Amino acid sequence: MKNQKIAGCGFHHVAIWTANWDRSLNFYIDGLGFTQKIIWGEEGSRGVMLDTGDGNYLEIFERDPAKQTVGEGSLLHLCFRSENVENAFKTAILAGGKEKLAPKVPEPFTKLGLTTKIAFIEGPDGEIVEFFESPDL
Repeated sequence: MKNQKIAGCGFHHVAIWTANWDRSLNFYIDGLGFTQKIIWGEEGSRGVMLDTGDGNYLEIFERDPAKQTVGEGSLLHLCFRSENVENAFKTAILAGGKEKLAPKVPEPFTKLGLTTKIAFIEGPDGEIVEFFESPDL
């Protein structure tokens, strides 16, 4: 059954932090068979989207372990596809979500020639939810 409130909604990706870039990429690419779709950034602040094999993604962000706060785990956010990020964002806010990042075009994806829009909200239990619109990913 299709979502009646957010057109094109479905799981897009889960994002995690890593303090060891090479180890994480080796595990997910060599160990689990994921494939690199796009990569951006410079050493110390890189990001990558890995296709898990069915068009869903694992997004990995590199970070300095010294910047991790107490109680903060590796899970960064969960993300849902949307055909219209602005409408998905408005729907989430009307449902009680709190604005974290209004809809925008992310520069790293633009630099790679990808058409993408994103938005973030905080859910009712503090979870971070992203809405992602892109015909390329």
